[in-house]
Amino acid sequence: MAITDTGVVAVGHRGDPYRARENTLPSIRSALDRGADAVEIDVRVTRDGVPVVLHDATLERLWGHDRRVDRLEHRELKELTGGGVPTLHEALDAAGTHRVMVDLPGSTDASVRTVVGVVQECGAADRAYYCASTDAMLRVRAADPAAEIALTWTTLAPPRPVLLDAVRPRWLNYRFGLVSRELADRAHRDGLLVSVWTADTRRTMRRLIDRGVDSITTNRIDVLRRLLAS
Repeated sequence: MAITDTGVVAVGHRGDPYRARENTLPSIRSALDRGADAVEIDVRVTRDGVPVVLHDATLERLWGHDRRVDRLEHRELKELTGGGVPTLHEALDAAGTHRVMVDLPGSTDASVRTVVGVVQECGAADRAYYCASTDAMLRVRAADPAAEIALTWTTLAPPRPVLLDAVRPRWLNYRFGLVSRELADRAHRDGLLVSVWTADTRRTMRRLIDRGVDSITTNRIDVLRRLLAS
């Protein structure tokens, strides 16, 4: 993963959603063109077992169809969206050699096994890492003992040692408003990196950098890149 002079990794949230529809190939490419070190994408699995890049459980918000992804075959999904929802394979290919942070909303044992399998089949295991809640990350760890994990954590209380032993994350992934210098220092002492989501103002980004975070996920990758270069 490319590291900036500040040591902070710049991650495009669902690509570059202010310039192209989130979680699409144009959005992924735009984020990378604007200097993202990595892109974060959300992956769900269709009824016939195809991992696709979409955050919501349904197509309603982005594509105007109140249809659940997990009840559609991939062929139907393509027809409803004009091919606008990429497969995970297509997204990994669009990212080239860049890192991809794979979020797993609504995961099941079967869907996680499918997603991890596609990542491995694409030869992307060394540049993909996974984020989501505890249950999803335990599923990832079961599916791939070597997977890199960013455990999403939503409270100030640290994860219990027994959980860390089971998940073996490299990162703790926090909502940006939770992170203090003390929290970041504690994570670092425990041998963990700190990633945050989703910071979109220059002031917030600067504060997080000063607090010692290692990665910032943002909808405004151009703002973060300019700040890191200044």
